[in-house]
Amino acid sequence: MIHESLVFSRLKEGKDIYGMLNSVPSPLLCEMLAFAGYDFVMLDLEHLLRSEDDIMHCVRACEAAGISPWLRIPQVDEKLIGRALDAGIEAIVLSRAESAAQVRRAVDAAFFPPMGKRGITGGRITGFGRLALPAYIDRANSQTPIIPMIESRAGIEALGEILQIKGIGMIMEGALDLSLDLGLGPDPLNPHVWQALQSMADACHEAQIPFCANPRTPEQNAHWRARGVRSFMAGEDRGLLHNALKARLHSLQQQN
Repeated sequence: MIHESLVFSRLKEGKDIYGMLNSVPSPLLCEMLAFAGYDFVMLDLEHLLRSEDDIMHCVRACEAAGISPWLRIPQVDEKLIGRALDAGIEAIVLSRAESAAQVRRAVDAAFFPPMGKRGITGGRITGFGRLALPAYIDRANSQTPIIPMIESRAGIEALGEILQIKGIGMIMEGALDLSLDLGLGPDPLNPHVWQALQSMADACHEAQIPFCANPRTPEQNAHWRARGVRSFMAGEDRGLLHNALKARLHSLQQQN
């Protein structure tokens, strides 16, 4: 049943939050991330072919283990946004956000009238009727479930206007795609990309909207903390798992 976001509650209390991009579809892995101490897991629909049944199983695993399920979508799909929130997804990460109009469409899909255009259901998100619909609408419309991800020059140029839209909970950076869009190749550590990330963080600070960093070096991590950033992506589970598996095999091979 819908409840106040534990992630955003922690941020309001001045605490840090940590998330992981889930690229290995598995409810079991969602549980593992929860017990490892992460606050949210971003289920990916941008680069993966996943069924809605798989996402539903992951949502249940997250709820049982105590980690917030977020969903990254490749484009604004109003019906998908509604179904995802009805299913228990806590936040929608909008990849490659590039205009205020695009983000407003997502916000309209996430909020009930008069704030938006979302249709209503009395299913699991209301406890199958335990929460009355007027109370559910009030609770849902008090959330901030849309998370634009800035991954292009157009996104940077539109960020100021995007940040004025009510219903935005956070801004995420996508340094790798941003690097490609800027014509720098796959180089997220490029100084021009780093400068762009600083401008994003500045705009978020001015608008009092949390900025979520994805530190790629210890120096970046220290920098973001010194700036007062409290939201962090810890990377992608697929790469971390693969590297850990390779390192373990290498350590055993070295004992021959």
